[in-house]
Order: sequence, then structure tokens, then C-alpha cells
Amino acid sequence: MMKKLSLLLVFVLLLGCNKNDDNNNCNFLLNVGVNLTVNTNLPQFSQLQFANNPVRVEGQGNEGLILIRGIGDNILAWDGADPNHTPGPCSALQLNGIDAECGCEDGNIYNLVTGQLVSQTNQPCTLKPYRVESLGNNTYLVTN
Repeated sequence: MMKKLSLLLVFVLLLGCNKNDDNNNCNFLLNVGVNLTVNTNLPQFSQLQFANNPVRVEGQGNEGLILIRGIGDNILAWDGADPNHTPGPCSALQLNGIDAECGCEDGNIYNLVTGQLVSQTNQPCTLKPYRVESLGNNTYLVTN
């Protein structure tokens, strides 16, 4: 009897698992190693001294990194690729104020302060964030 009950329990657990999870749809971007030191006193990062001035850094992440000053001294870092597309010619996000826009035909638009999708395209993924640590003296370390 115990053997049948155990077999029934295993069967119920296997059928209860749903392989069609929305999170599986957010696996387009690779886990690329990111290690970037940002000093906002340098000309290429000086826009980050002020709110709502994003900066794009190529050569990091999947399609570069997008940095923006959040509230106070916080710098936010996002992957520069649309997380709702496989990497391709149209998936690199373009800066437009505090938004980042995808060049693919669905035209996804993301808010760079929240990482949330703001266009009405009904996609499951938000921007891929990276960790930002303040090192002091207007210097930050961006890693994953």
C-alpha cells in the first residue's frame, strides 16, 4: 500500500510541474561577465552626475550597458539588449531620454529608472539589471 501511495505522489508531483513558466521566456540574454569601473568625474561618464542622463557603454554585457543616475547617489546599470528578443541586429536598445527603445518591429520601450516595459506590447521580461557598488569619490563598480 505504501509503495502505491509513494508512486501516486511522485506521479502527481510530475504532472503538477508546469514547464511553460513565463520566466523561461526571459532567457534570451547570456550571463556575460561584467566588470566595469565608472568614475563620474571622467568626461565619458560626466552625464551621470545629473539625474535622467543615461550613458551607454559598449563592450560590456550582451549589447553594451546602459547607466543612469537613480535617486540620490545611486547609479543603475542595465544590459543594453532587449530581454524579450534573441540577440540580433534589432535587439540593441537605443537611448531616448529616460527610456530605451528596441529597434525590432514590436518596438518595446523600457523605462531606465525602473527597468519596466512601458510600451503596450505585452512582453514578460524587464531589463536585465547589474549590481552597482559605490567605491567613493564618484567611483562605482558595475558587476553581475
